[in-house]
Amino acid sequence: MKGLFVTGTDTGVGKTTVAAGLARALRRRGFDVRVCKPVATGARCIDGRWISADTIALARAAGKENALAEVTPWAFPEPVAPPVAARRHGVTLDVAAMVRAVRNLDRANAIVVAEGVGGLLCPISETATVADLATSLQLPLVVVARRGLGTLNHTLLTLEAARARGLNVAGVVVSETEPCCGLAVETNVDELRRWIDVPLLAVVPFGADAASALAGVEWERLTN
Repeated sequence: MKGLFVTGTDTGVGKTTVAAGLARALRRRGFDVRVCKPVATGARCIDGRWISADTIALARAAGKENALAEVTPWAFPEPVAPPVAARRHGVTLDVAAMVRAVRNLDRANAIVVAEGVGGLLCPISETATVADLATSLQLPLVVVARRGLGTLNHTLLTLEAARARGLNVAGVVVSETEPCCGLAVETNVDELRRWIDVPLLAVVPFGADAASALAGVEWERLTN
């Protein structure tokens, strides 16, 4: 399977913005893109089904608006960790099933963009984390980091956790989730470049079109 796995240094860092922007950037180059965020929380009820805003954003980016259940097979309304939300609904999440959901999207000449939840060590089932899902899929990681105080620590910890599990990190994307201000925030991208041992692929400015901000990266060369 050819693709990338988008993870983050925390929740709310802009993973879906980057994953959707990546999907759009690849489609603009003529690639068939399939997207999957196997499980999502904080969903709302639409036409009798729980659907996450992240799922809608990813589906639109990939041109798969009519395949929401394929994009996210498991969705829950509570904005908590997936196993906690699933438990409240009598559901047991299974990483092997999530892996199958992603692999079922594989097509000849297609690129699969998969997205996790929270950070790399966020629990995704009763016994597994996002890192375990990424390990099973064996897709190169794109680590999304929020541009703000704590970025250096959170990013280095995430890269260390990925390295400890033998995961291939394609690079880091810095996401501005709010306007950039203050010396520490303004300088942390350059400082991050000094500390990380993987490429800093792009910076997505606050309010910018993510696909355009990511267009300068040859994503197809980073895929498995």
